[in-house]
Amino acid sequence: MKHSRSILLVFAIVFCIALCAPIVSANEAVTKVNINKATAEELTVLKYVGTALSQRIVDYREANGAFKTAGDIVNVPGIAQRVYEGNKDIIAVD
Repeated sequence: MKHSRSILLVFAIVFCIALCAPIVSANEAVTKVNINKATAEELTVLKYVGTALSQRIVDYREANGAFKTAGDIVNVPGIAQRVYEGNKDIIAVD
C-alpha cells in the first residue's frame, strides 16, 4: 500500500511537469515588437502598455520620427522606466 502511494505521487509529479512544460515554452517564444512599425494594437502586447499608452507611442513616433534605440521609448509622455525595463528584451527598433 505504501509503495503504491509513492508510485502514484511520482506519477502525479511527472504529469504536472508534463502539463507545465508547454506553458513555459510558449512564454519563451515571445517575438520582438518593433516600436517603429507596430500599430497601437500590436503595442499592447508590451507589459504595462494598454490602449492609451500604445496610442501615445504611435502619436509620439508620428510627431518625432522613428525611435533610434529601444530606450527612447521613455521619452513618450506617460512611459516610465519600468515599462522599458519590463520590455527591453522584446523591443526592437530596426
